Amino acid sequence: MTRIGLLSDTHGYFDERIAHHLRDCDEIWHAGDFGDARVVDELQALVPRFRGVYGNIDGTDVRRTQPLVQDFEIEGLRVLITHIGGYPGHYAPPARPLLDQVRPGLFITGHSHILRVMPDPRRHLLHLNPGAAGRHGFHQVRTLLRFGIEAGKVVDLQAVELGKRAG
Repeated sequence: MTRIGLLSDTHGYFDERIAHHLRDCDEIWHAGDFGDARVVDELQALVPRFRGVYGNIDGTDVRRTQPLVQDFEIEGLRVLITHIGGYPGHYAPPARPLLDQVRPGLFITGHSHILRVMPDPRRHLLHLNPGAAGRHGFHQVRTLLRFGIEAGKVVDLQAVELGKRAG
């Protein structure tokens, strides 16, 4: 089993709570809007493998090292990550052809600052949005997700509350 820490929308903010909850992960994935390349460096230092995508607020410092889309397979599960992708029944127009082409079992997005875990039976995938781990935005509670991937399936999924956005 590979243990994954998933976060998004840090908007330049990184604290010990994030590090604490991700420290025992094998991989960390970030679904965009890092806000600062320093956040990339902090996350990369925590784990053996880091994967991220840039978001709409990210500048060239982040876009230089992070792609728009991540498409890979891990433990028999095809994963697609992009920042602005929508969610089942409301996918963003640019995400639809990607989903048709890649046919992932796990589709990860950020952007909305809303934590979502939704199956899409029509596309045979699980959609995850970890919410927002940063302090910028309308969300009230900072969140991230932790889970395992084993034999092509997401297992042991946990939503983690990091505290109030302003506190």
